[in-house]
Amino acid sequence: MKLNLSRPLIVFDLETTGINISQDRIVELYAIKIHSDGSEDHLHQYFNPTIPIPAEVTAIHGISDEQVANEPTFSEKAQELNLFMMKCDFGGFNSNRFDFPLLVEEFYRAGVDFDIEDRKFVDAQRIFHKKEPRNLSAAYKFYCDKELIDAHSAKADTVATWDIIRSQVEHYDDLEPTVDFLNQFSGNSDFMDFATRIKRGANGEALFNFGKFKGQKVVEVFKKDPGYYHWMMRGDFAENTKRVITKIMLSTKQMS
Repeated sequence: MKLNLSRPLIVFDLETTGINISQDRIVELYAIKIHSDGSEDHLHQYFNPTIPIPAEVTAIHGISDEQVANEPTFSEKAQELNLFMMKCDFGGFNSNRFDFPLLVEEFYRAGVDFDIEDRKFVDAQRIFHKKEPRNLSAAYKFYCDKELIDAHSAKADTVATWDIIRSQVEHYDDLEPTVDFLNQFSGNSDFMDFATRIKRGANGEALFNFGKFKGQKVVEVFKKDPGYYHWMMRGDFAENTKRVITKIMLSTKQMS
C-alpha cells in the first residue's frame, strides 16, 4: 500500500554532540524529501557545531571535531534548510522527542523563523513501540528483513527509517496510509511543546507536566505566581518551551 501524501514528507535523522535539546548541536543531517508523486530529493550536510564533540559521542557516530572543523555552521545553512523544509511534514525514528525539537532549537539559535505550525509528524519509533516494542535495528529487521549496516550514520538511519515507515503501512491493515492518520497515531498531540513540559488538558487548556505545579493549569499558576514564569525563562528549558509559556503568559495579561 502506497503512503498517500498531500504535501512533501521529510524523513530525516541527526547526529549531534549529545542529547540535551537546549544545549547540544547538530553535526550531521540526512534528509529524504518525498513528494506526492513518489519522487525523492536527498540532502546530506555536515556541520561545525561550534562546541566540542565529546569523545564518548564520537565513539557512537564516528564524527570527530577534526572531521567537521571546516564544515559550515548550522547558522550558515539555516536559510537554505528552511527553504528545503518549507510546507513539509516530517518523519523520523524518535524524531518527536529528540530530532525535531533539536532541529527547531537550531533554527531559533540561527535567528530563522522556522514555521512549526500545521506540521504533521510521523514517528516510526512510536508506531513500532506501539506494535512491536524494540529499537531501530530490530525494526529494520522485523519490517524490512534487512540488517542495519553502519548504524548511527545519519544516512543509513534515515534510509532505514523511510523503508520502515513504508513497510509499517504495508504491514498493518489498521494504519491508514496518510500523514494525518500517522501523525495522530505516532505524534505528540497531547503536548504543547516538544520537550513535553506543557501538557494539553481534556479541554485544550495548558497544564504543567513537571515540578511542583504538575497537573495544574499554566494560566492559573502564572496569575498567582508570575515569578514561576520568570524562573522558567532563566532556566535550562528549551527555547520552544519558553515560547509556548510566553504566549500563555501574554494571554493572562490580556485577560486581566
